[in-house]
Amino acid sequence: MAHPEEASLFEGAPAIAFTLAATGQRRALAVLDEHVEKITRSRLETAHQRMARGELADKREFDLIGGLTGLGVYLLHRSTTDDALCEALRYLVCLTQPHPDGQPGWWAAHGPTGSGPAWRDGHGNLGMAHGIAGPLTLLSLALRRGLVVSGQAAAIDRICQWLDRWRCGVPPKAWWPEVIGHADHARGAVHQPGPARPSWCYGTPGIARAQQVAGLALGDRPRQRLAENILAWCLTDEQQLAQLSDVSLCRGWAGVVHTAWRASRHNDQLAATLPRLRGGLNAHLARQPPSECGPLTGATGVMLAQRVARTNTPPITQWDTCLLLND
Repeated sequence: MAHPEEASLFEGAPAIAFTLAATGQRRALAVLDEHVEKITRSRLETAHQRMARGELADKREFDLIGGLTGLGVYLLHRSTTDDALCEALRYLVCLTQPHPDGQPGWWAAHGPTGSGPAWRDGHGNLGMAHGIAGPLTLLSLALRRGLVVSGQAAAIDRICQWLDRWRCGVPPKAWWPEVIGHADHARGAVHQPGPARPSWCYGTPGIARAQQVAGLALGDRPRQRLAENILAWCLTDEQQLAQLSDVSLCRGWAGVVHTAWRASRHNDQLAATLPRLRGGLNAHLARQPPSECGPLTGATGVMLAQRVARTNTPPITQWDTCLLLND
């Protein structure tokens, strides 16, 4: 089992607990919930100490896959540990406060895949898996469920304003970069010439879905509709879809299909894109089936997304909670 400082929604005790909770195996959950709370509080203490020193964060401190957003997702899913969840939400509110130089509080100390000359001054990550779209969605989902801490709505708005700042193109034909570097931030423009792969993890689908949920949470209908319109263009743009190179939930067709399906529950225009997307998933799956078995990058995730798309019903197990795609 992972060391507490390495444990996350996808590794160690929290991952086991989430699996048991999602599948209804509740006998061991009382013990595991206690472990998850201890892990969360330990990680929060470390994060607040880092903030007090004025240092930049590591993305693993706050992100969905390895960080406190993922732990917060489990706590929200369980709905039995509101104190620990509220502590995590307060931390995320603090994370949105900008640094003195204007960089956002979630500006990561290293690059998206580690250190290197190009990332010596860190980066701002926009994605759902490792960037600020994850905290945005968790804060918004908690708000929708009535779990509110001081400054939460303002923090959601701050993140949304930052995403507005880095949106490229003219809506609805707009998109977001996966990450921005120090040079991008300094000149106020991204070097990326056009939209990259439209994935759940880093791409426009995940980022747009996060803003749709934020719009729903804040009662901000214009933001919700803008996000939905941009997502609809992304899902019908052949140049973007052509960049999908696998079928996985994380980076590929299954993630796009499931993100679109969840978002379409609030928008008929998005529902109209689903038959074409399901066809794309099935065609790619026939040509290149996944070589792995796991949920994020393997066959399990693909089958789960296919079942939801085929039955047009929410998953009973709420497995997509771990992707922050649930309502």
